[in-house]
Amino acid sequence: MDTQALRLFVLSADKLNISAAGRALGLAPAVASARLSKLEQQMGADLLHRTTRKVALSLEGAEFLPFAREILAQEDAALVALGRGQAEVSGTLRFTAPSTFAQLYIAPLLPEFLDRYPGVKLDLRFSDVQLDLIEGSFDLALRNSMLEDSSLKGRKLASDTRILCAAPAYLARFGTPQTIEELQSHQVIAFQGERGRRFENEDGDTWVLDPAAPQCRLILDDGQSQKRATMAGAGISANSLWSVHQELADGSLVQIFPDYHMSDESVLWLVYPKSNVLSAKVRVFMDYLLEKIGRAPIWTLPK
Repeated sequence: MDTQALRLFVLSADKLNISAAGRALGLAPAVASARLSKLEQQMGADLLHRTTRKVALSLEGAEFLPFAREILAQEDAALVALGRGQAEVSGTLRFTAPSTFAQLYIAPLLPEFLDRYPGVKLDLRFSDVQLDLIEGSFDLALRNSMLEDSSLKGRKLASDTRILCAAPAYLARFGTPQTIEELQSHQVIAFQGERGRRFENEDGDTWVLDPAAPQCRLILDDGQSQKRATMAGAGISANSLWSVHQELADGSLVQIFPDYHMSDESVLWLVYPKSNVLSAKVRVFMDYLLEKIGRAPIWTLPK
């Protein structure tokens, strides 16, 4: 398919003026009109209604327009991936991510991204309270939970291993639990709004971290605060490995029940609304995060 003709169609639909759209692409009016006519022949439908006074989208043209935009967005992104067309990547990108992860891993990467793509403006919202993509008009979001919303599409950024841990001071005071059942009598820190998360081992033994359980005496809605409270000895908590790997390495936190893992295998997802065209600005930001974070995550369990 002639993507230049598609670009002409999209511009004509935006401007409702074929001649103006042609001039923007360096085409004479007669050439632009002939190009569009050829595209319509290929599609087997009139995409634009033309009169001597105005141009309007046909019903078929209105239905085809979002697909044409998607094809052009993919072409732009492909050129960027090949190191071409970088100057064409522009616009404001609205992105939201969990605050704790963003502070540690995304914020330090932003200067290089802005240097690489000078035409892109970033409008970022970092919060551990999950924001709605559609209502917030976000182009992209990072989610650290299962992708259950059918209106979203996702791409895996990295694994999100969750582990149970406590401070040495807490274990010295209350003892280290020897069986998973003993957690029922320990103080547990939970994350606000999170449904019960099940931990299990290879033998099929399970334990559910439920914020509604009596032993969950401390409930927080901020990941950094949860980690700090755990380090201060407030209780046992489930934390992402990316959040606590340094504290495990220096002994500030101790992993307990290393043979247990969260059954739903949480993943860090880059998600976007299915209805959105995956524009070049979104694709290059996704690719950049995958390049810097996804290919070789720096968080590992200490050996």
